[in-house]
Formats: sequence, structure tokens, C-alpha cells
Amino acid sequence: MLQPCRPIEDSRPDRFRPPHCPWPECPSGEAGAKFRWTRAGWYTRGCDPRRRVPRLLCSTCRRTFSRQSFASTYYLKRPELLLPVAAGLVAGSAHRQIARSLGCAPSTVTRLSARLGRIALLLQAEALSELDGLDEPIVFDHFETFAFSQDDRLGIGTAVGQRSWFVYTFDPAPHRRAGRRSALRRAPTRPLPESAPGSVVRSTRRVLDTLRRLTPDCLQLVTDDHPAYRSAVRGLLGSIEHQIYPNPPRGPGADLEVVRQRDRAMFAVDLLHKLKRHTQAHHRRETIAFGRRSNAILERTALMAVWRNFIKKVSERRSDPVTPAMRAGLTDRVWSWTDVCSKRRFPGRISLPGGWAKVYRRGWITPAVGRNQIHQLRHAF
Repeated sequence: MLQPCRPIEDSRPDRFRPPHCPWPECPSGEAGAKFRWTRAGWYTRGCDPRRRVPRLLCSTCRRTFSRQSFASTYYLKRPELLLPVAAGLVAGSAHRQIARSLGCAPSTVTRLSARLGRIALLLQAEALSELDGLDEPIVFDHFETFAFSQDDRLGIGTAVGQRSWFVYTFDPAPHRRAGRRSALRRAPTRPLPESAPGSVVRSTRRVLDTLRRLTPDCLQLVTDDHPAYRSAVRGLLGSIEHQIYPNPPRGPGADLEVVRQRDRAMFAVDLLHKLKRHTQAHHRRETIAFGRRSNAILERTALMAVWRNFIKKVSERRSDPVTPAMRAGLTDRVWSWTDVCSKRRFPGRISLPGGWAKVYRRGWITPAVGRNQIHQLRHAF
């Protein structure tokens, strides 16, 4: 089970023990190698000069590091902003609103949002590795939004447990806009997004590959009648039990029993999509805070998944606090943002499922945006 540790910054300098060498090139990280280290003094940070940070030396690679190398606030000049920014991002605030309330620049909130997305992505991958298996049906559907403009559609496939409401995985599917367009809209004035036909099918298959690794038995998949889901499941019917609930017509004259049956079966993923619309400013129907880049949208999706799984209770009206992670058997109590950011997780030591490595490196390019910054830091987040 995942258990939050005490924040690295709050540990006593004389009692801190590094679990491994933070440098990825160090041979001590190889299998069977024993990690040895020695103390090499201390230093103080400009943001907190009263607190000493111990410095250590790896006996294998002879490179130094510190206790701060294992903290989520590594390399931050204002570490006190990390937790308030995380709370503001899932509370429906835009970057400029958060910056005004915290007294910082909007670009600072943007960089912290990207870091929080990577922190959440690694935590979610660690949670999947701790699962004993899937013992519930998985409800799957794509959340439709857009990046940069309404011509650049982005579908985010989300897989949610039908009984636990735990968000297991997600995967992007950029595609072109459907429906009729005017002559002005029809004329291409800029490069079209990299969204070849079949992106939804490929996204669904990546999600199915991740879910099938979590269970040795037959995977129970619940979806609507999207034709891409049928194409993705075709050929995997021996290992996947596919239950389809078509989206019935609603309004006067609709078959209420069919509508209720579909809503009961798809409630877990529908509720997640409603929360996503409500708690994230760039996914609302009428907003000027829309997402500009696919990478930033996916990082916010990872942060939303961690908040939904570990922090937000299943019901805020009941007296017994229970989260989806507690229902899935991962934790035994409700987490806070301090628990989520209690330590730094290293991408080289956690296996990222499916296409999450591309999300971590910010590899989903939005061609309509002139500048797409790729995450290429080797020794930091």
C-alpha cells in the first residue's frame, strides 16, 4: 500500500538517510549494487536561511548531492508556492488569478503547473504498480476539449473503476474538428494538428494495453457505442469482455429505462468529466482560459487524477471520509497536498505505463503554437 512519508524538508539533518544516489549515471543504481555515501557538510538556502541542508557524497560516482535533491521543491526559489498553486489549479482558478492571489508572476504558476503535472504522473504510475489487480469493471470514455482553438480538438481517454471511481489511466487523442464549418473556417490559415485518422482507436488501444497488464483475468470494459471502441477491442475479445451502452435520445418521448440503464453503467466516468469541467477553468464551455498546448492540458489531467484518487472524498456529505484510492486498497486515509508532494520521485526508477513517458517529456506538440517547449532536463524534474 502507498503510504505518504514525512516531508523531506522536515526531516532532521543528522537523521536523514538518502535511499539512493540521485544522479542517473551513477553505477550504484544497478541491480545488486549497494549504495554507500558519506556526509560532506551542509549549506543554507536563500529562501530559508535558518534551516541547514545536509550535503552528502556518493562513494561510487564521487558526486555530491543534498537532502534537497529528494524533495519536490528541488531547485525552487519560492518553495512555499507549490502547495497553494496545486490547490488553486484544481479549484477552478486560472493562472493569472492564482498569481494575483499569491503575489507572483503568471509564468511562475505556469512552470509550477508543469512540475506538479510531472509529480502527479509519477505518483499515479507508482500507484498502478502497487495495485494487486483489477477486480471491478472499467468504464472508459473520451473527454472532449480543444487546444489553442476550437479547430484543434483533443480527446482524453479516461478509464475509471465502476465501483471504486478510481482513475486508472488516461491517454490523449488529438483529432480534427467535426461538423459543418463556414467558408472562412474551411480555408486553412495555419498548419493542421498532427491528428491522422484513427487517433481515437490508437488512444483506446494504448489504454487497453495498460489495463490488461493490471489483471491476469478477462478485463471487463464498459463503453458507449463509439465506433472507435469497437475497432480497438476487435481482435481482443478473448481477453476483454466489452459491454456497450449506446447513448439514447433524451427529452420528451425518450425511453427513460434505457436512459437510466446507460447512466448507471457510465456514471463513474460521467462524474469525472463533470468534475473536470467544473474544477478546471480551461475546460469550461464558455471561457477565455482555454488550454493553449496539449502538453499543459495533459499535465493538468494527471494532477486532476491524483486529486480525485487521493485527496477528494467520494462523498463530501457523508461523515465517513473515503477516497477512491481507499476503495482500491492503496491507502488507508485521506491524503493532502503535503502528502502528494512529500518527496521527489525519479522517472528512471518508476516504470511509466503506455504513452506516459511522452507526456512526461512534453512530446505532444501543438503545431498551431509557434513555440512548444520540450522537457529535456536530465538531472531535475
